[in-house]
Amino acid sequence: MAFDWLAPHLQQKQQDGYLRQRVCVEYEKDGIICVGGRHYLNFASNDYLGMRQHEGLLQCWVEGLAQFGGGSGASALVTGFSQTHQALEAYLAEQLNREAVLLFNSGFAANQAICQALFPGSGLSSGSGLSSGSGLLLADKYMHASFIDGAMACSGQLKRYRHNDLDHLARLFAAGTNTDTLVATEGIFSMDGDAAPLPELVTLCKQHQSWLMVDDAHGFGVLGEKGLGSAEHYRLSQQDVPVLMGTFGKAIGTGGAFIAGSHDLIDYLANTAREYIYTTAMPPAQALATLFSLQHIATSEQRSTLQHNITMFKQQAAKQGLILSSSDSAIQPLLVGCPKAALQMSEGLKARGVWVPAIRYPTVPKGTDRLRITLSAQHTKQDIHALCDALALARDELSYGQ
Repeated sequence: MAFDWLAPHLQQKQQDGYLRQRVCVEYEKDGIICVGGRHYLNFASNDYLGMRQHEGLLQCWVEGLAQFGGGSGASALVTGFSQTHQALEAYLAEQLNREAVLLFNSGFAANQAICQALFPGSGLSSGSGLSSGSGLLLADKYMHASFIDGAMACSGQLKRYRHNDLDHLARLFAAGTNTDTLVATEGIFSMDGDAAPLPELVTLCKQHQSWLMVDDAHGFGVLGEKGLGSAEHYRLSQQDVPVLMGTFGKAIGTGGAFIAGSHDLIDYLANTAREYIYTTAMPPAQALATLFSLQHIATSEQRSTLQHNITMFKQQAAKQGLILSSSDSAIQPLLVGCPKAALQMSEGLKARGVWVPAIRYPTVPKGTDRLRITLSAQHTKQDIHALCDALALARDELSYGQ
């Protein structure tokens, strides 16, 4: 019987504590979600600034829908590229001090495009004058799956350096003979919440005449004077970071992503990136709402509120004896080490009205299963105290049961 291995595969995942299941959120407002008729404090969202339900952003959505309709109607290279898309790209390019910007429907698509366009296979590059299979991708071990999948499917040689280990990266440089080398890192790492040593990476990449690519999905909107992310925070130029990717579905509160870089890079991607050419463009209303969000974040106090909440949480967690990582971002992982124990702690939190998911392999390496706590500017002092109390009780219950 075809595919008769599906059911046993799922059963094994269930036994090992790795089976994933979706939950249906029935309601969400002001950091509260309703699941199965019960309400929970939500410490699982990447909406770090609470922008998803901002009144001004929603009004822009409505205005965009009235003017442009529900969708874009075509790919960007046909008739799907509107004046709102153009305005958003121009704003990002100006604010980030980049020559050009290209919009994508998701960060996953943008990362795939970077890998497969810059390192095309022989079939795609035939007759184009492009070299095939001669490139090298050096990716941080904790680089997001979207980039790793793209890198594994392209013609370049993929090597992964130990997380934030500059010495290991330097050794990989020394062992390589490739002319086209792309080093890839995240600005803020999605599961650990720690930051990449970007200034040092810039120096190392320049020494080896390679390009640095930064996936800033979790830094964009939060870091920097105007919330423009890691590049603004460290004042990194286009020459420092030739390939900059950011997403709008987290701190910005909408959806989609962008790649920023030189005119040549962006024009090349628009002409070769299949993830851009062969998909319907994001709705114009979404682009309009995204532009509003970026402009609002630049002058609002939400980022200061978020940073205050991060500090408060870390202080309160320390008082409860909770051992956290060294993250200073909104992502605060609590390592458990066992998938079933992580699930048990997550259920213990739910019983107390707090929603924190268990993150397990393969999202994180085996033995590093965890609770991934994400903080928001929407959270109150009372919310954070309730979280820490619930975490301490769930931890104690787990200890008693062992």
